[in-house]
Amino acid sequence: MESGRKVVDNLLRGRHAERVALMDGPWTDAVFLWVKQGYPTRTVYKEVGDSYWRPEDGQWDDVIVPGEYVEPIPPWQHFGYDMVGVGGWFDVHPLRDYEEILEETDEWKVKRNGSGAALKYWKHRMGTPEHIDFLMTSREVWERDYRPHLLTFDVERFSDLDKTRRGLAEARDAGAWAHYGHLFIWEGMRQSMGDVTMYSSLITDPGWIHDFNRVYTDFHQQYYRYLFEQVGLPDGVWMYEDLGYKNGLFASPKLLGELIFPYFREMVDFFHGYDLPVVLHSCGSTAKALPLIVEAGFDGLNPMERKARDNEPFTFAEKYGDRLAFVGGFDIRIWETNDRDLIGREVRDYINGMKERGARLVFASDHSIPPTVHYDTYRYVLDVYRECMYY
Repeated sequence: MESGRKVVDNLLRGRHAERVALMDGPWTDAVFLWVKQGYPTRTVYKEVGDSYWRPEDGQWDDVIVPGEYVEPIPPWQHFGYDMVGVGGWFDVHPLRDYEEILEETDEWKVKRNGSGAALKYWKHRMGTPEHIDFLMTSREVWERDYRPHLLTFDVERFSDLDKTRRGLAEARDAGAWAHYGHLFIWEGMRQSMGDVTMYSSLITDPGWIHDFNRVYTDFHQQYYRYLFEQVGLPDGVWMYEDLGYKNGLFASPKLLGELIFPYFREMVDFFHGYDLPVVLHSCGSTAKALPLIVEAGFDGLNPMERKARDNEPFTFAEKYGDRLAFVGGFDIRIWETNDRDLIGREVRDYINGMKERGARLVFASDHSIPPTVHYDTYRYVLDVYRECMYY
């Protein structure tokens, strides 16, 4: 049987693959509960600066005292995922390594980052941070306080190149398709300007948007180039840019086509120059952006959230299957029922339906796996997947 690395590479490059590939992303909260349901753990020696798993809540924290720590086996290893992220992150905030604690309780903390954004984070459970306050409220503030810090290369923006190097080697040894990944300009604007300033500026000051995107596109290319030189090439890259919400895109296709996607195209071309396939991760409704996504040259699309408007993977496959591979797309709400009869039927229908349409598929949920899905339920999902996985 072909390795996961070979299968995924064939799928993303439009070649024949012997089977549907597999990947997913269980929440840390899910793995925490799964350990209580029989999910395996291991003991690992940790040094100061590493992260350890907190058995009381399943979150990860910094090691203060070196020693042996118990932690869950990484899901990609335990479940045999074909795709795995191995790092490649770098600090994109203009003020590097900046963190100011504005407020803190036993349950959460509010932190201001190096882009001037104050965000509220839970301490003991997963969740996207709540937007509290933003300082980058005008082009003047951007040009005066933040833009200059992004123009000079700073190797200290990489927190741990050795960790990325080890992750890449580990994935290669396991025969998995290893990718680097990062947010890009759209998510960068949201975490810098905030939604109000960002969306109003898309209309009232497109020159600022172009300047922000130009600076950050050059910035990302510079740091990826260094990453490739120092650590090595991965098998591909994921770009995390949430363009939509449940009922549609955050901006019109026309506006996205004018202000955002030219820079997407440039980054995709940059990665293709290294012969690296590129997967776009975009939550929410992406149906109306599909022509732009295809035109920008992306090789794969994830996650195709089923509760979002017009996100129909069968339709996507029929219209764009010759140009895109599809990663995800299975309605997580079905798994949350923990009803094996329903789950078995729906998983078979989805995988076989995508294959019948000639889709190049990496089977996964339509975003990630929450703790409402039982450990045995997910293992059953994978049993059904393996019954149907061969083309």
